Amino acid sequence: MAAIFMGLPMLSSHAHARLTLSKSRGMGGLSTHFVSGRNPLRRKAVEKRGICNYKRPLMTMTVMMAKGEQEVKEIREKSTEDINEEVIDLKGELQMLRFKKNTRQELKTSEFRRMRKRIARMLTVRRERELEQGIKRRQSRKMDRRWKRSIVVRPPPSLRKLQEEQAAKTEKKES
Repeated sequence: MAAIFMGLPMLSSHAHARLTLSKSRGMGGLSTHFVSGRNPLRRKAVEKRGICNYKRPLMTMTVMMAKGEQEVKEIREKSTEDINEEVIDLKGELQMLRFKKNTRQELKTSEFRRMRKRIARMLTVRRERELEQGIKRRQSRKMDRRWKRSIVVRPPPSLRKLQEEQAAKTEKKES
């Protein structure tokens, strides 16, 4: 059912109608909204024209993976208790970032993704250790619930640092 129009295969009559509309409006060529990700021939033609670029640089992805691998090696060197403590601190920091975002204070939005990935790496290493010990999924979830209930609420490190600085300033003013 594919008709050929101007040397390009058409997928449907709807696409053909959009193409003819763009021609009748005097756009001088194919409209950019006609491009379909499903049609590899159109995709190549559009890439050659430079309208949009579907290709992503592979180098940046490999560099990011290498950084992640280094971080995982560092995490694996830590004890399980240290990992648990750091997960608690990172989750507190993530909560502080959310608070800053909601109060419209200055922050980098890339921090959210970085923080979530770091937490995920920590939890992954913790789960790997549980699997090595032979702890199955159901038992792991029970242990995780117990661990979450046992967490003592405390401010994240960044907030503690701010509180200490403010306390030092008030002491200087009083002295």
